Amino acid sequence: MTPDIHDVKSFLSTLTLQKKWNASKVFSSYYYSRLLSKPNQHGLPITLSIEPTTSCNLRCPECPSGLRSFTRDTGMLDPILLDQIIEEIGDELIYLYFYFQGEPFLHPDFLQLVHLASRKNIYSVTSTNAHYLDDAMAKQTVESGLNRLIISIDGTTQETYESYRIGGNLEKVIEGTRNIVKWKRKLKSLKPHVIFQFLVVGANEHQMDDIKRLADKLGIDEVKFKTVQINDFENGSPLMPSDEKYSRYKKNQSGLYELKNSLGNHCWKLWHSCVITWDGKVVPCCFDKDANHSLGNLKEQTFKEIWFGDKYNTFRKNLLKSRKEIDICTNCTEGTSVWI
Repeated sequence: MTPDIHDVKSFLSTLTLQKKWNASKVFSSYYYSRLLSKPNQHGLPITLSIEPTTSCNLRCPECPSGLRSFTRDTGMLDPILLDQIIEEIGDELIYLYFYFQGEPFLHPDFLQLVHLASRKNIYSVTSTNAHYLDDAMAKQTVESGLNRLIISIDGTTQETYESYRIGGNLEKVIEGTRNIVKWKRKLKSLKPHVIFQFLVVGANEHQMDDIKRLADKLGIDEVKFKTVQINDFENGSPLMPSDEKYSRYKKNQSGLYELKNSLGNHCWKLWHSCVITWDGKVVPCCFDKDANHSLGNLKEQTFKEIWFGDKYNTFRKNLLKSRKEIDICTNCTEGTSVWI
């Protein structure tokens, strides 16, 4: 799909010389590290994912929030913590993703968090199941300065939708979508860029054309198809679509499933981004859902102390040595997700 020109302009307007210079340092550090198989890090992250909350109203089968299976503490992000992060590295930061686990709009001050990013001219993104986008919330969302809104909608009938989004109501998703589109038009706002994200699984792959038609009818800016992460994939799963193009896994000669990703001893994410949990833990990426690989806590250290610290560099060093020996990498599908 051709990129939306307004979204591209919105992104470009956030770039400054300082952010571009930082990005150049990140790129050079990553490729230098790969070349020498030795960690080297000079730039601050380009991208940051921060977790507004671990709470969720749905019970999706492959999600710790949905399964209520976290081994870590659950809670809500303190806006003061976000303000602290933005004040420290906001001038270098390009993307700020307001999601990790949980439903962001369950945070009572979620749009206040978005305002903090907008104030620093950071391109902000969130992903939602759209159950809380009533008329008033939709208006406030458009007014917040949010750049991109990803709406998870994995079916065009209630039966198909709730086969994965357990406990969800498709009509509420569609109603919330209509509210966002209505207020964008009323306020003559080009933001947020609204995306329908369709997680392709066995139960809904027959509705991929239907979701495009629904998106066009509702005035959605873009449709993206995403492959599903499956925790225990070796023996297959009903969630796997029949079309392997939309799967992160492939069947090997022994009849078992394996990752399409070859798991080379490198990972771009370790140099350009990280995830921060609601309570300030800094973890390497979104595959560390239980924060078992916490590299520091922002309640005890500054972000720069953590990012350039020994613990983070040791993690990068171990990854460059043998990525397969790091547990969160064994189901990593970075680079194999299908987006169309």
